Amino acid sequence: MKLFIRYLPRFLFVTILSVATLGLVGCGEEDQPDFIGTNITGSKLGQDLAMQDSATGELITASDLKGKVSVVFFGYTQCPDICPTSLSQLAGALDQLGDQADEVNAWLISVDPERDTPEILTEYAKVFSPHIRALTGSPEQLQQTAQSFKAVYIKTLSPTPQHYSMDHSASFYVFDRDGEARVLLNNDATPDELQHDI
Repeated sequence: MKLFIRYLPRFLFVTILSVATLGLVGCGEEDQPDFIGTNITGSKLGQDLAMQDSATGELITASDLKGKVSVVFFGYTQCPDICPTSLSQLAGALDQLGDQADEVNAWLISVDPERDTPEILTEYAKVFSPHIRALTGSPEQLQQTAQSFKAVYIKTLSPTPQHYSMDHSASFYVFDRDGEARVLLNNDATPDELQHDI
């Protein structure tokens, strides 16, 4: 399964990602908040989260989604454009929240544990915001966690093995204080849109 996920052709990746995202639409119930993103209340996404905090080594699980609003984004440090742009947008939303940002857990989950060492991840996250923490883990932990979020990632080979890229799901998952998935926002969500749904 791992090899299938890692080397799936790009057109199949896009198809699977589209189907997975469409499968989340309509999971909400009546009388839910007016989210800008897609309401995914009741989807139970993220319940098998199990990754290490890159700065402390602490195991972060679904129970750590409780108590604060949480925002989760999958990416990697050598991502050329989407990840840094999206993380900048998230940082902007956290800035706009002011003191309320202390009530938000913002996590970047690396889809490239092979190159994203804990040290590199920690420094990368700090570049965007002191409120953003990075999570890493073994390939097995990443696979379990990604499946739990219905997130997809694929290693795209290049002529030189060390310069590969990672195609991956790029959405913001927002959880409420009870640790329940509530809203899915596109990676190009603006700081205003992110702040609104957070």
